[in-house]
Order: sequence, then structure tokens, then C-alpha cells
Amino acid sequence: MVPISYEKRNLLILWISNFFVAASMTMIMPFLSLYIESMGNFSEAYVQRWAGLIFSITFITAFLFSPIWGRIGDKFGYKPVLLTIGTGLSVNLYLMGLMQSVIELFFLRLVMGVVTGFISISLALVASQTPKRMAGEVLGTLQTGNVTGNLFGPLIGGALADWVGFKYTFIITSCAIFIATLFVFFGVKERRNTEKSRKREIYSRKEVFDLIFQKKVLATMMLLSMLVQVAVMTLQPLLALYVSQLSKSENTAFLAGVTFSATGFGNLLATRSWGKLGDRIGHEKVIQYLLIACALIFIPQGLVTKLWQLIALRFILGIAVGGIIPCMTAYVRQTSPLEVQGEMQGYNVSFRFLGNVIGPAMGGFISGFIGISSVFFVTSGLLFLAFLILSWSIRQEGEKKHKVRSIHV
Repeated sequence: MVPISYEKRNLLILWISNFFVAASMTMIMPFLSLYIESMGNFSEAYVQRWAGLIFSITFITAFLFSPIWGRIGDKFGYKPVLLTIGTGLSVNLYLMGLMQSVIELFFLRLVMGVVTGFISISLALVASQTPKRMAGEVLGTLQTGNVTGNLFGPLIGGALADWVGFKYTFIITSCAIFIATLFVFFGVKERRNTEKSRKREIYSRKEVFDLIFQKKVLATMMLLSMLVQVAVMTLQPLLALYVSQLSKSENTAFLAGVTFSATGFGNLLATRSWGKLGDRIGHEKVIQYLLIACALIFIPQGLVTKLWQLIALRFILGIAVGGIIPCMTAYVRQTSPLEVQGEMQGYNVSFRFLGNVIGPAMGGFISGFIGISSVFFVTSGLLFLAFLILSWSIRQEGEKKHKVRSIHV
């Protein structure tokens, strides 16, 4: 039997860990309002208001803290940070199952955002041991763990809540996260070139910002991380309502789940392949193609008359959008020094978290004024704008390089 290399073992363990972390972030979605209701005799408006606040607050604090964890990882090593975050997340989830008030739950969800840098740190660790020519394929593979967790998190959370109740759902998930953290402790091996680190000065935060803004395409990737996530999340609070308009079935919740999952399955199937293609022809080119494809696929979703048409289009959308995030991640790996991979990936993930907050709010605001169908058209326009911004930044960077070459000649 051929022994598995430490790089492949790291990838496998971190894939499993990312699955559990991503699932824990979304598992509360199906029963959050019910959990709040169980804490007292509240009005429907009160429950809905607090459900939105409690769900969103995690992503707001995650937006702030993800780059901080990345910077700590760049300086002291990624594995110790993974262990710290994993343990903190496990304790946080355990305590959620013991909460007696809405305020306590809100506070714990806020703290949960502080310890959600796990995904960006794992990306940085794997990126640091991956050659640039394979970055898209390898990081795309790791990204499927996150995608799969987001896909099955709500399903697992809903099933566990029905089976064992809210309290034990949190406790079981806490144990799963702790076991995944133990896998990282015993199985992940991080090799740091200490001699190289001693010779090279650590980048200050200002120098990291300078690196980002000196490269127009890299800075654009950070912005696109947010715009794409906004586009994906605009339909999050509206999908069940749209499904109920298209279907007269009594199983609206189930059909909404199927429609939501269709995007995830398409995403899961294509993520690794798009990363591999990006390694071959350039990740920025692949992102350009996929932004146009996604913009076009959103338009007919607002025009469908049958539910099966929407499900099919959501599946196709998943295939297209599945390549954007891993290609962005790989591009960051290829254009950033290894010494700041954690912080760079942290900023990239942070902007995605910000999109998680803006997207649902924007979708609800637009649908309230001009209807659910219009949200698809606005989202299409947003993605087309993202394509134009990326194309402009690529052209500007190309002209800059041409001028530099001309001066040297």
C-alpha cells in the first residue's frame, strides 16, 4: 500500500473539517424562528425580527475577524489558529443549546462570528503547500467541502431538530466540530520554512493593503467576492415564496428545499473542474466567462411558469457559479506572497461574509417594491456589472505591464 503524502492527508482532513464548519454556520436556518419561539410567548413580528438579526450578526463579526485570524496564522502558523478556532466554535455551539433567552442566543451568534476564520485559514494552509500551477484544482477541491457543508447544513439541522430537539442538535454539532478539530490536531502537518521566514521581514498591514491596491485585478477580486455573494444570496429569503407561487402543492417547504439544493448540487459537481480549467487558461478568464453565464441564467428564472423550470435553471446556475469562488481563491494564491496568504484569504472570505449580510436584505427590499421576479433581473444586472469591472481592471493591468516593458526596452 502506497503511503499518502502529508499534503493529500492535510487536504482530506481539512475538507472534512470545512464541511462540518460550513454546515454548523447554516444548520440553524430551518429552525431558528422555532427555537426563538420556544424561549417565550413572543409575537410573530418579534420572532421574525430577531431571527434576521441573530442569523446576520454572525456574518458581520466574521467579516471583521477573518483577516485578523489570517494575519495571526501568517505570523505564528496556521495549524495553531485552526485548533483555536475549532475549539472555540465547538464550545460556542454547545452553549447555544443551553440558552434561555433571545439576548443570550444573539450574543453567542455574535461570538460565533469571531471564531469563523476556519475556512480562510485552511485555504491559506493548503495554498502555502500547493504549487501555483495546481492552485485552482487543489483549492477547488477543498472548496467543495465548504460548498457541501452549506448544502447539507440546513438539511442536517432540520432533521436533527425533528429527531432529538433543539438542545441536542447543538450538542451533537458541537461534538462533531470538536472531533474534526482533533483530526486537525493529530493529522494535519504544517511545514514552515523557518529559515526563509527569518530572512524575510513580515509584511505590515499597510504593506498588505498596498499589495492589494497595486494590483487592480487582485483588488477587484475582493470586490467581486462580495458582489457574487450578494447575487447568490438575494433570493435566500424569497425562494420559498417564489416556489409557492409556481406550485400549488402543500409541500412548499420541501419543494423550496429541493430548489435551494439544486444550486448546491450543480456547484458541487463543477467546482473542481472550473479550478482545473483556470490553472490551464487563467483564473481571471474563467471568472469572466462565468460572470456572463450567471448573468444570463438569472434572467429566465424571473420568467418561468413551472417549478421544474426553476429547479433546472437553479441547477445550471450552480454549475456556473461553482467556478467563481475557487478561481478567485486560486488567483489570490497565485498573485500574493506566501507570507501573507492567510491575511489575503481572510480579506477574500470577509467580503463574501459581507455579501451574506447585504444579499438577503437587498432581495427583500427590492421584492417589497417591485416583486420577486424583478429580483432575478436586478441580480443579473449586478453580475453583468461585475463582469464589466473585472474586464476593465484586467485591461488596465495589461496596459500597465505593457508600459513597464516599453520603459525597460
